[in-house]
Amino acid sequence: MKKISVVTPCYNEEENIAECYSVVKEIFEKHLGGYEREHVFCDNASTDRTLEILKGIVAEDVCARIIVNARNFGPLRNNYNGVMAATGDAILLFLPADLQDPPELLPEFVKLWEQGYEIVYGIRATREEGWLMRSVRGFYYNILTRFSEIQIPPGVGDFQLVDRRVVEAMRRIRDTYPFMRMMTFECGGRAVGIPYRWRARKRGFSKNRLSALFDQGMNGIISFTTAPLRFGLVAGFCAATFSLVYAIANFLIGIIFYHKVAEPGILTLIVASFFFGGVQLFFTGLIGEYVLAIYSRVREKPVVFERERINFTGTSTVVEPVTPDKALEG
Repeated sequence: MKKISVVTPCYNEEENIAECYSVVKEIFEKHLGGYEREHVFCDNASTDRTLEILKGIVAEDVCARIIVNARNFGPLRNNYNGVMAATGDAILLFLPADLQDPPELLPEFVKLWEQGYEIVYGIRATREEGWLMRSVRGFYYNILTRFSEIQIPPGVGDFQLVDRRVVEAMRRIRDTYPFMRMMTFECGGRAVGIPYRWRARKRGFSKNRLSALFDQGMNGIISFTTAPLRFGLVAGFCAATFSLVYAIANFLIGIIFYHKVAEPGILTLIVASFFFGGVQLFFTGLIGEYVLAIYSRVREKPVVFERERINFTGTSTVVEPVTPDKALEG
């Protein structure tokens, strides 16, 4: 019997976690009876009753598993660690505890996977959220997909069912801050997308703060496109050209109309100094983001440190990045 794994990262989701579990279980019983179920919950050091509820669930269901992190490692690392721990023949990379991505699509995902598609991804065609956030997200995903070397439709998130081969290929990528939604396409394979409506939360509020969203967005851009650096190169060249033309024009005006000019334009110099100083600071910060990304990979830290695993047969407590030597041995 083939096994389908579902990975649910969670942090302070006591209001939603029980419903998430029961909905997935019901879907398997009604529509996926011929498959073995594995539901991996990744608790990111919750401070409410989330872990207590999960322990009650796994005590009665051998198909449910829990990974408890030693501290909060952020949503990306937490989610990736759960995917690496999943043992299914196909893995649903991300099912949010608040069910904003619809689990009802799982049977259709599995059907397409059985037809030979190794990556079945959801496309957030519409969103139940405010106009501002919807516009910002849309702009970001358009930029990311337009300038990335990996071509995927805008609106693709981590809500993907992928084959075991893809997961094992992802394991070989040496990255301590994985941007999983793009990693699957980087590994390659037959892919198909299904558009759906991303739903608003029913209970509670998102624990993903604005600063965390910005950090995740920068991680995606830094990891999968060199466009910012190329843009900096072009912008610097254009600014230098403009400055040269401006200087020549001022020189000619000074010669031709010297008798009419009282004093040089001090204001122009001040504005130019602030403008080019700002441009330099901006691109210095941009280069710094790439340096930080390189630094995090060189350190080769584990993706997360775990406190415990429940209902797993193994006892591993960390997921380590794969070094080139280990990849060759594999």
